[in-house]
Amino acid sequence: MRLIGKSGTKSGAAVEADTDAWAESTESPDSRPGALPAQRTSGLSERPQAGGFGPDSLVHVPTRQFSEAVGPYGAAAGEDAPSGAALDPAGLDPTSFETALAARESAALEARHRQAADGGDPDAASRLGALLLRRGDLEDAEPYLRAAAAAGVRAAANNLGVLLHQQGHRAEAGQWWRQAAVAGSAPAAHALGLQLRDQGEEEAAEYWLHFAADHGHPLGAYALGDLMEHRRDVRAERWFKVSADAGHREAAYRLARMREAAGDKETAEAWYRTAAARSHARAALRLGVLLEERSRADQSLLDEAARWYRQSAQNGEPRAACALGFLLRDSGEVTAAAEWWQEAAEAGDGNAANALGALHASRGEAKEAEHWYRTALDAGDQNGAFNLGLLCAGTGREQQAEQWYRRAAYAGHREACNALAVVLLQRGDESGAEPWFSKAAEAGSVDGAFNLGVLHAGRGEHRQAQEWYARAAAEGHGEAALQLAVAQEQRGNLAGALERYRQAAAGGSAEGAFRLASVLDRRGDADAEAEHWYAVAADAGHRRAQVRMGVRAAERGALEIAESWYRRAAEVGSRSAAFNLGLLLARQDSEAEAMLWYTRAADAGHGRAALRLALLALRRGEPVQAENWCRRAIDYGPAEVAERAGRLLGALHAELSA
Repeated sequence: MRLIGKSGTKSGAAVEADTDAWAESTESPDSRPGALPAQRTSGLSERPQAGGFGPDSLVHVPTRQFSEAVGPYGAAAGEDAPSGAALDPAGLDPTSFETALAARESAALEARHRQAADGGDPDAASRLGALLLRRGDLEDAEPYLRAAAAAGVRAAANNLGVLLHQQGHRAEAGQWWRQAAVAGSAPAAHALGLQLRDQGEEEAAEYWLHFAADHGHPLGAYALGDLMEHRRDVRAERWFKVSADAGHREAAYRLARMREAAGDKETAEAWYRTAAARSHARAALRLGVLLEERSRADQSLLDEAARWYRQSAQNGEPRAACALGFLLRDSGEVTAAAEWWQEAAEAGDGNAANALGALHASRGEAKEAEHWYRTALDAGDQNGAFNLGLLCAGTGREQQAEQWYRRAAYAGHREACNALAVVLLQRGDESGAEPWFSKAAEAGSVDGAFNLGVLHAGRGEHRQAQEWYARAAAEGHGEAALQLAVAQEQRGNLAGALERYRQAAAGGSAEGAFRLASVLDRRGDADAEAEHWYAVAADAGHRRAQVRMGVRAAERGALEIAESWYRRAAEVGSRSAAFNLGLLLARQDSEAEAMLWYTRAADAGHGRAALRLALLALRRGEPVQAENWCRRAIDYGPAEVAERAGRLLGALHAELSA
C-alpha cells in the first residue's frame, strides 16, 4: 500500500483536500480491488500551521555555494572527505548529486517534524507518522499517528487505519477509518467501504464508496462501479466512467468491456485505446482484436493491431504474443511468428503451444510437434490432446491416437468426440460410435452432426438423417446441404434443390457446385451462372466439371483451353476426359498421342474409346486387335456403342471366313 504525505505546510483549506493523487490499475499488486488505497495526510480541523516548513520558506542557493556549505558527495561510508575539497557539480553524476541532496533534505525534514512532534505539535506528528509509514517503519510511526489522531487530525486517523490494517488489526483499522471518513476523508471512506464490502456489508460499503466517489476519489468511484457491476446495477457504467476520466486505467478497461458486451464496439474501442495508452496489457490486447476484426474492410488496420499486440505482449500478456504470432504468420513472417508463439507458450498459453506444434508438424518434425502439443495439454488446453491424436494417427499409431482422442473427448472437446466416433465406426463399433457423434453434434460440431446424419441414413432412418443434415447445413456444412439438395431434387422440388445446391456450393462442396451448374444448364436460362459454377467445381478438382469445361471451351473453338481442362481431368483418372482429349489430338493430327489417351480411356471401361481403337486397328490392317477391341466395346457399352461394335465384329468374322 502506498502512502502519499504532504511535507510542507499549506493553508488549512488545502490540508483538508486529502484525496488520492493518482488512481492505478488493478493490475498493480498495490491497487487490486481489495487492496487499500494510497492516502494523503491532512488535519481534521483548520488549525494554524507552524511556519518554516513550506515551500514559501525555501531560499534559492546557487549550486556551488551549496556544495561548499555541505561538503562533497560521493565519499564512501566511513571515509573522511578530503580537507578543503570543494564540490564541483559540473564534474559529478547529476543523479548521484540529486539523490544525495534529496536524502539530506528528507533527513532534515524528518528531524524538523520529529522535533515539532516531540514538542506536542499534532500536525507535525501526523506528517512524521506518514513519512515513517511510507518508509515501512510501522513501529516508530504508530505512536505519532495515534497522538495526532487522538488530537483530531483527520489524515492521521486515516493513516493509522492503514498502519493497523497492515499489521492485521482490521477491526481497529476500521474504527479509525470511520472516524476519518465521518470527518470528510475520501480516502478513508474508500478504505472503509472496501473493508465493509469484504465483510459482506454491501449496503454500508456502497454508502462509503459513494461518499468517496462523490468527493472525487477515483479509486472510490472504481470500487463503487465494481460493486454495482457485481450486483448487475446499470449505474456501474457511470462510476467506471468517472474513475476512467480521472485516469484509472482498469476502470477504462472495464468500461470498454461493458460497451463491447452491449454491442457498442466504437465506444468500446475508444476506451480500450484510453486504457492501452496507459499501458494496460489486456486493453491493448482487446484493442488489437477489434482492429484486426475491422481490418477485413481496411487492411491498413493490421499494422496498428500488430503494434497494440506487441505492446500488450511486452507488458506480459501471453495471449497478445500468441495473437501477434498469428498476424506475423499470415503475413509470411513464420520465423518471427514462431518466436512470439514460443514466448507465449513458455508463459503458459496453450493456444500458442498448439500453434508451434502445428508448425513443426507441417514441417514433418513430429518429435518437436509432440513436445509442444504436450506443453499445450499441460497448460490445460485440451486441443493439445486432440492434436496429439491427429499426430499419432498421421504417423500410423492408431491405438495411441484413439487414447488421445478419448482423453480430449472426455474433457468435452467436440471434434475429438467426432474423431473418436469415426475411429470406432471404422472398427465396426457402430453402437459405440453413435453416442460420441451425438455428443459432438450437441456440442456444436458440424462434422459430428453430418456424420450422425450419415449414420441414420445408413440405417434407412431418413427423417432423422435429414434433421441432422439440416442442422449441419445451417452451420455452413456443404456436404450436408448437398444431401438435402439431392433429396429435394429426387422429390421433384427443383426450387428447393437449387437453394440447397447453392448452399452446398457456398459451403465448399465441389459436387454441390457441379450439380448446381448441371441443373442451371438443363434449365437453359442461366448459362453464365452455370459456367461459373462449373468453373468453381473444376478448380476444386471435380473431374466431371473439368470435362464439362473442356466441352464448353471446344464448342466455342477455344481448343487450347479445352485441351488444358481435358488433360487435368484425364491425368487424375477421368476416362471421358481421356477419350475427349484423344479426339481433340486426332483432329490436330497428333494421332500417336491420341492413341495413348484412347487406350487409357478404354482400359478404364470407356466403350466409345474401345470402338475407336477397333476402327483404327482395322485401318492399320490389324484384324485380331480390332476384334479384341470390338469385344471390349460390346462389354463396356452403352447400347448404341455395343450395337455398332457387334456389327463391326460380325463384318470382321464374315471377312475372315470368306
